[in-house]
Amino acid sequence: MSSEPISLGRALASFDALWSPRIVTRVNDYDVRIAKVEGEHVWHVHDDTDEFFLVLGGTLHISLRESAGERTVKLPKGSVFTVPRGTPHRPFAPSGAHILMFEPTGTPSVGDRHDEVPDHVDATTGHALGL
Repeated sequence: MSSEPISLGRALASFDALWSPRIVTRVNDYDVRIAKVEGEHVWHVHDDTDEFFLVLGGTLHISLRESAGERTVKLPKGSVFTVPRGTPHRPFAPSGAHILMFEPTGTPSVGDRHDEVPDHVDATTGHALGL
């Protein structure tokens, strides 16, 4: 990881792939990841960890399957939301968004349990930032 400040704008400009998180830095045993997203991700669950989202640009929607039923939260730029561990969820961004996620190192982008992974979704634990 870099010992110098990292511009998130410059980091986002360094790649084009959608749904393919880049690891910006690490905090203890957690990755700070950024991603460009558009369209739908996959329904998935992280069994042992919460998932934190910060919307850097655009609007992100997250559908959730909870005990009370299914709902969707809408996150405009500057919003944060945490999906509780064990909650099935599906992020999507109809018009595209830039997001920052905070997750334990090694957490797969498609969770521990997921639907079939479409070709446009990168099933990964994050890629190194190529700055």
